Amino acid sequence: MRPSRPRATRPTRAERVRSILAVAHSMTVVSDGLHTEVRRLDGTAAMGHIHLHAPDCSGRPPSGERVPARLEFTDIAPTPVRDRLRARVTVTGLLAAPYGADTGRSTCMEFGQAVLEDAEGRSFLTLEELEEAEPDPVAGGEAGMLTHLVDQHRELVPLLLRLVRPHPERGMTRAVPLAMDRYGVTLRLEYPGAHHDARLPFPRPVTEIDQAGPQIHALLAAARRVSHRNGLPA
Repeated sequence: MRPSRPRATRPTRAERVRSILAVAHSMTVVSDGLHTEVRRLDGTAAMGHIHLHAPDCSGRPPSGERVPARLEFTDIAPTPVRDRLRARVTVTGLLAAPYGADTGRSTCMEFGQAVLEDAEGRSFLTLEELEEAEPDPVAGGEAGMLTHLVDQHRELVPLLLRLVRPHPERGMTRAVPLAMDRYGVTLRLEYPGAHHDARLPFPRPVTEIDQAGPQIHALLAAARRVSHRNGLPA
């Protein structure tokens, strides 16, 4: 009998990139020596303005000169944690013309590679890897849920700390929700001059955004069952 795979408790690198691209409302396009800031103030994602496609493998020569370009994204925590930059994503490729928001030929990009840079290092991803990954169903609502937790239910954060293993070290000044995804919640534990992150996996991964609330309540219920050890600051 083939052994079962361990249950995933965090997104893959490809899932993270897909999620960042799916919800990003701004990006920097670097093309032909120019930096263009793209902000979608109408509420749509920035990537809705550029189409990524695979390189032409037909062997035919390109119809015209291609312009190297890169798309730069930053993933910023929605809560007031120390060091709010969670990740950078860079997508490189070729455009049929120098980028211009009103130029249709420049919004179709031949994909080169994607690079994810975060606290764990740098990862390079192919278009195939991104196409096989699904955007996180929680990504679109993450900012609203985390800010609601911090602004309206701040007293619940110390409760979640009971689930952190190993227990937070003495001297912690505060804990703030840093991130939420389909697999769980991440808390940032801050100390004078330092911080580290604690991962709290959901009992089961979320497949739809409506399941996120019940999974958070399940974490809180588990925390209430844990004996309150030391007074931990919020």
